Amino acid sequence: MFRVENITKKYGVRTVLDDVSLEFKTGKITSLVGANGAGKSTLLSIMARFLKQDSGNVFFEDRNMNSFKNIEIAKKVASLRQANSFNIRITVRELVAFGRFPHSKGRLKATDEAIIDKALAYMDITSMQEKFIDQLSGGERQRVFIAMILAQDTDHILLDEPLNNLDMKQSASIMRNLRNIVDETHKTIIIVVHDINCASCYSDEIVALKQGKLMIQTTPDQFMLEPVIKEIFDVDCKIADVDGNKICVYHNCDQCADEAIEGSATDLHHNHGCSSCSDKPL
Repeated sequence: MFRVENITKKYGVRTVLDDVSLEFKTGKITSLVGANGAGKSTLLSIMARFLKQDSGNVFFEDRNMNSFKNIEIAKKVASLRQANSFNIRITVRELVAFGRFPHSKGRLKATDEAIIDKALAYMDITSMQEKFIDQLSGGERQRVFIAMILAQDTDHILLDEPLNNLDMKQSASIMRNLRNIVDETHKTIIIVVHDINCASCYSDEIVALKQGKLMIQTTPDQFMLEPVIKEIFDVDCKIADVDGNKICVYHNCDQCADEAIEGSATDLHHNHGCSSCSDKPL
């Protein structure tokens, strides 16, 4: 279980995180949301030990994160940065296999190969496993990096904007896969996302930051309320219920809300809402 206490981070005179304290539930998907510059990625980077806080502490399994050796924490927590690149020419399978290094030290066994196969299948990239990374599109490359994280096979996964460079269908596929992983294996996933509708459809809990401060930590149903969205993002919106999911409509919201009331919620969802239904028939 992750717990952060009184985390503060500054860049010069700018406070990026301001005395943030919260506890993340185990075996759940928690989405970190907020406007650009809210501190989401900074908080996740501190939790992953990519970045050092100015004050406060991060605890994992009731131990200070600083007390773990790198190889020890790598067997427990897998983390994906927002920007990833490789300067060496390797294949998709070779990159995904890097996720097994904390366990195999480069000496892959049959069990490691089976886990790699499973990660490739989860991300639907088995057919491209012999391709070189530099031959892939941005979206395909992102799916490979996520597969590498899955191959690490940790109980806790930290993902910083994993839907970057992905189209709607790919985003929906990844979020469904993450949801299935949590439901089937009870892993804990903490994810930074910009699409609050995806957060609403797939998360167990949503944590919202604004200007470095923790604003709310609650369920999707309690988060997806017009006054809450207004407070966090400073935008007017309407909330529509689509197949049991709350969807935020912020484009021409008055007109869209009227359409939803008249029974056009499915069209509203496809045109203005979460990419989760992008591959569902109308």
